[in-house]
Amino acid sequence: MKKSLLPLALFAAGLVMSGNLRAQVNDPGQVAKDGATNHVNDNISNGVDNGLNKTENAIKGLFKKKNKTAPAANTNANAAGTNSNGTAAQATPAGPVSLKTYANYDFVPGEKIIFEDNFADDQDGEFPAHWKLGKGQAIINKVNGGEQAFFLTEGNYVRVAPRMKTEKDYLPSDFTVEFDFFFTDGSYPPVLLFTTKDDQNRNVNFGKEVSTGYFPNDLSADYPGDQTNYAGKWHHAAMIKKGNQIKCYEDQYRVLVMPDCGSCEVSFVEVGGIGSTENPIVFKNFRIAEGGSMNMIGQKFTDAKIITHGINFDIDKATIKPESMGTLNMIVKILQGNPDLKFEIDGHTDNTGNAPHNLALSQQRADAAKAQLVAMGIDASRLTTKGFGDSRPIADNSTVEGKANNRRIEFVKM
Repeated sequence: MKKSLLPLALFAAGLVMSGNLRAQVNDPGQVAKDGATNHVNDNISNGVDNGLNKTENAIKGLFKKKNKTAPAANTNANAAGTNSNGTAAQATPAGPVSLKTYANYDFVPGEKIIFEDNFADDQDGEFPAHWKLGKGQAIINKVNGGEQAFFLTEGNYVRVAPRMKTEKDYLPSDFTVEFDFFFTDGSYPPVLLFTTKDDQNRNVNFGKEVSTGYFPNDLSADYPGDQTNYAGKWHHAAMIKKGNQIKCYEDQYRVLVMPDCGSCEVSFVEVGGIGSTENPIVFKNFRIAEGGSMNMIGQKFTDAKIITHGINFDIDKATIKPESMGTLNMIVKILQGNPDLKFEIDGHTDNTGNAPHNLALSQQRADAAKAQLVAMGIDASRLTTKGFGDSRPIADNSTVEGKANNRRIEFVKM
C-alpha cells in the first residue's frame, strides 16, 4: 500500500498523493469554531502577514461550534495538569474514549520534558509565540469555542518548528514525541520532519496509515482501528526513539515498529505536510521529552521514587486521560513484580494560579491515580496519597518547559 504522505522530495517535484488515501468522513465544520484575525507575531516576517490576509477569509466559517454555549474560561494554567491537555470529549463527536480502551497501551513518555505547548497562552488568530515558521502559512485558531489549536493552512510542505534555545542539536539519542491531531474530510495528516546531524531528512507520517520516509528501510502499517469513522475526531499520536529502534502509536494502538532505523541520530524536528485553508493540518498538545521506556521488564525495584509526566488529566479536573494508561500499566507491572513494594503517590503542580486551589487539585489527582491502580488490581493498602501543589518544584517555573516538568505525579517508595 502507498504511504499516506510521499517523501518530501517527491512533493517538491510536484507529484500528487493517491486519492484513495483521502478521508471519507464527517464534515469537520461541526467540531470547531474559527476566530482567526489578520495579525501575526511581531517576530514573523511581513510575508506571513500577507499570507494571513488570505487565510483569514478562507478559514472563517470552516469550523463552527458544535455547542452554542462556550465553556467557562480557565484562568488556572495548572488546570491543564501534567500534560496541559484539553479534553478529547469536547472535540470528538463520538464522545470520550474510555481508559478501558487503552488497557494494553504501553507507550511511556520520556522522563524530562524538553518542549511542551498546548497553545493556551497564544492569542486566537496569531502565530504562536513558541514556534517558528519555516515554510507556508499557519495560525492559531479556537476549537469548540475555547480550546486553542495550531492550524497549518498553506504550503506543500508547510513547516513549523518548536522555538528552542538552540536551533538544532536539542534532540537526545532517546526521546519521545506526542501530539493530538484532528483529521478533516479531505485533509492530509501531519508529518514529523526530522533532520539528522549531517542534514539528512527523516520523516514519520501519521494518519490512516503510519509510515516512515528516508530511513534505510522505509516501513508502513495501516491504522488498525475504525477507518470508516477515522476523520471528524481527534487522534493521539506518539512515537519513541530509543537507540536504533522506533515505535509509533495512534490512539490506543502500537501501529508501527522499526527495529533498526540505521543512521537515525536526529538533531531537531518540525511538523508539516500539505496544508490548505479549506483542509488545514490541525494539532495541539505537542510535547518532546528526553528518555522513554519501550517496555517494562520485570525486575527488582530499588529506586527511591519514580517521577512521571505521563499521567494526564482533563482541564482543572482529576479525570485521567486515556493515554495515561501506558504509565499506569508500567506502575502496575512494577508493583506486581515487587509484592512487598508500597508507594506514596504525590501530586504536584507548577506555581501558576491560586496556591490553595493547586494544593487541592494535586491531592485530588493523586487520589485519582490511586483509585485507577486499585481498579487495575493493586491492593489499596499498598498505596497512600498526598498533594503538594506547587510547593516542591523540580524545575524553573519561569520557563514553559520548567512548568511542564513541575506538573507531575511521583511514586515514592515507602
